[in-house]
Amino acid sequence: MRRPEAGNPHLVQRIEDYALIGDEQTAALVGADGSVDWLCLPRFDSAACFARLLGDEDNGHWRIAPAGAGRCTRRSYRKDTLVLDTEWETDEGTVLVTDLMPQRHRAPDLVRIVQGVRGEVTVRSTLRLRFDYGSVVPWVRKEDGHRVAVAGPDSAWLRSVPEVPTWGEDQGTHSEFTVKEGERVAFVLTWHPSHEPRPPLVDPYSSLRHSVHDWQSWAAHCRYDGPHRDAVVRSLITLKALTYRPTGGVVAAPTTSLPEEPGGVRNWDYRFCWLRDSTLTLNALLAAGYQEEAEAWRNWLLRAVAGDPADLQIMYGLAGERRLPEFELPWLPGFGGATPVRIGNDAVNQLQLDVYGEVVDSLELARRSGLSAQPDVWALQSVLLTFLRTAWRQPDEGLWEVRGGRRHFVHSKVMVWVAADRTVRAMEEDPDLEGDLEGWRELRDEVHREVCEKGYDPERNTFTQSYGSRELDAALLLIPRVGFLPPDDPRVLGTIEAVRAELGQDGFVRRYTPDAAPVDGLPGEEGTFLVCSFWLADALHMTGRTKEARELFERLLGLANDVGLLAEEYDPVGGRQLGNFPQAFSHIGLVNTALALFGDEEAG
Repeated sequence: MRRPEAGNPHLVQRIEDYALIGDEQTAALVGADGSVDWLCLPRFDSAACFARLLGDEDNGHWRIAPAGAGRCTRRSYRKDTLVLDTEWETDEGTVLVTDLMPQRHRAPDLVRIVQGVRGEVTVRSTLRLRFDYGSVVPWVRKEDGHRVAVAGPDSAWLRSVPEVPTWGEDQGTHSEFTVKEGERVAFVLTWHPSHEPRPPLVDPYSSLRHSVHDWQSWAAHCRYDGPHRDAVVRSLITLKALTYRPTGGVVAAPTTSLPEEPGGVRNWDYRFCWLRDSTLTLNALLAAGYQEEAEAWRNWLLRAVAGDPADLQIMYGLAGERRLPEFELPWLPGFGGATPVRIGNDAVNQLQLDVYGEVVDSLELARRSGLSAQPDVWALQSVLLTFLRTAWRQPDEGLWEVRGGRRHFVHSKVMVWVAADRTVRAMEEDPDLEGDLEGWRELRDEVHREVCEKGYDPERNTFTQSYGSRELDAALLLIPRVGFLPPDDPRVLGTIEAVRAELGQDGFVRRYTPDAAPVDGLPGEEGTFLVCSFWLADALHMTGRTKEARELFERLLGLANDVGLLAEEYDPVGGRQLGNFPQAFSHIGLVNTALALFGDEEAG
């Protein structure tokens, strides 16, 4: 896929070869060869200083591994943490590299600790910092035992404890040393704005102890105690890692432009917060016992959507930023040659009516779950419904953000119904709430009638992707989940079977018809969509086919990589993960499906 590095016999070729570390403000991807190939500083959406993920070694990376070694022998997270252990067994001995990003005080730190386990092993560190997505080579100097890299607004300090031989060569910083059993060498890379003084130094070994303790203490609050608990906890830790702690926003993924089709053009920037994830994220956090995180996400949502309902966006920045302009980076050849590499996301300007339903559903879920009351929530909900009273008749780009033109997507209309239904039910339960109850009842009933009339194909006994079309859409599997129709309705049963038959591949589910170009306006195809496959398991369970649902769920668990992470999609033919990684939506699906299938069971 990508061209090999000079002097490096191993080449990371698959998305699933990566593991995640992070500090809840940004995240790094560490390859199975010991190379940190992606890191944006200081935020998830900042420019990357390591971009080998989308290019080669000259676009920035940091590899620590035994001299001459390729892939690691094994790796794993320490139990219930985001601390990664990578181990190599060589002829000379065994060495362990522990990677983490400790909780941030003033500045982000990347800590890498090398430990001798057996014998005596020569270890090499190669650091190539390339700011601005691999395009800027910094000046590097020595100062007080550090290597200091500076370019424009960015500065990074590298030190080792104890200090080891380090030199500059080939526009990189290199170290080589030996470790015997029981010996340790720690490296710390610290970023800060170049106009500010160096932040206080962190102790790498203390940081390791505190990180392990903090993550394990957090994981212990998980209420779920059913089968596959380790996978559920790993998914929750991943969601926590994808949360921008200062605001509570959850990014869809920490990466951009990992391809949905090998070598293709379906490459998007996912380092933002999507409203479509709101209800499912809240449900997963609340059901698993994480009320504080749920409150933070709800509060982010309220701040982001404040304003004119006509200006509601489908996604926002980490702090609720609205402008996310899309552009391309021509100097990066892309993962496996998949171009273009995109920064920003023009889908922010699309009309997607389903997000109104997802926002209202989230607000109602928060209210029913006892989250702290916030001022003006009901006023916001009322304004959204008033807007939908006329706007719901428009075609839109739909849940999947198609670029092939607007349509009357059935899922979008169903979620308009959800917005009206949840608001009507809230007023029926609480007579003190003010609003146009009768008008919103009429809206709910009118939308329901139209969807059943124009979005249903009686000949095939299935709902369709859009009015009058023959294409299907995996989002139709959510119809019983949101309560639009009961699970035993023949139209629901027919839709589930049609989706399995027409969108299924090797038992998993595509988002929509494989020949998608007329709908999404893009050439090529994509893999099966993991969250849609979890939705199928949910639908099967709701319709009484729990045994099939559990079998599918366990197959989906088997797609996770060796450290339990899932991308956006899976290619059953190539047997590999596709799309941005790790993907919050996939892990949210895993948690919610596990809770649905096993939530009332005891482990064993």
